[in-house]
Amino acid sequence: MGDETSGPIRLTFNPQLRVEFHGATVTSDAGLLLPRELDERLGLDALIERHLTDPRTGHNRQFPVADLFRQSIYSRLAGYEDTNDAERLAEDPTFRMLASRERRETSVALTSTLHWFETDVLAEERNYGRTRSPRHRIDRARGVTSCGRCLARRTSAAKSDVAAVMAARTGH
Repeated sequence: MGDETSGPIRLTFNPQLRVEFHGATVTSDAGLLLPRELDERLGLDALIERHLTDPRTGHNRQFPVADLFRQSIYSRLAGYEDTNDAERLAEDPTFRMLASRERRETSVALTSTLHWFETDVLAEERNYGRTRSPRHRIDRARGVTSCGRCLARRTSAAKSDVAAVMAARTGH
């Protein structure tokens, strides 16, 4: 039952890859292949192309924006908190497989390029609103500023609550 075998799973985004279980062959970041398959099937490339603007001009486009975005997202999914590990991940076989077909044979972006992407490209006004955390929208809806202070809500119910507390304190 538990030992029943099935054929390898082929991934749409990279047909060269097969997912099989061989107890002795282990890699720490291979779990990222399944979210990558999901992103392929959901069409993340088209969303990135439609919603993120690439500010580069000329021939300085070694890494496509989609690859930089994926590297940023997948490194966070793997538990890497910032771009400091990009040098090591640039040679990681799993991270190379997550990239576009053009980048798989070489490497992914190094620390300086990924840092530029996250701090400059994603922070550009035309990209910023599209990549901001949904937390920002939730906080704004709740009336919380970006620094976390609550905005006073002036409703009649709040005013009467304040008046009741004041009356109780002063004894009136």
